[in-house]
Amino acid sequence: RYVLHSKKLPGKPDLSNEKREIAVFVHGCFWHHHKKCKSGKWPKSNQEYWIPKIKKNVKNDAAHRRKLKKAGWSIFRIWECETREKKKLDALLSSLRKAGGLSIN
Repeated sequence: RYVLHSKKLPGKPDLSNEKREIAVFVHGCFWHHHKKCKSGKWPKSNQEYWIPKIKKNVKNDAAHRRKLKKAGWSIFRIWECETREKKKLDALLSSLRKAGGLSIN
């Protein structure tokens, strides 16, 4: 059974399954600084505010993944941009299914 935003787990994964120890994070490319995406580029305005805020998100994300991995969890990170292309989305769903019997149509 998958749970949304479990407060018991570091980073409150978007989806998690305690029995299978699977955590899924769906990250917005801007908010979590996806370096491989044009939406993940640093903002040009109000940088004094945005850059530290986004860097903090990235640092927290890494800390949450480390804690979960140390506890033996499998972690999946899905980027917002990956959900826009059917081929990438199909590959993501396939890997999730293989990892934990996830049934998504």
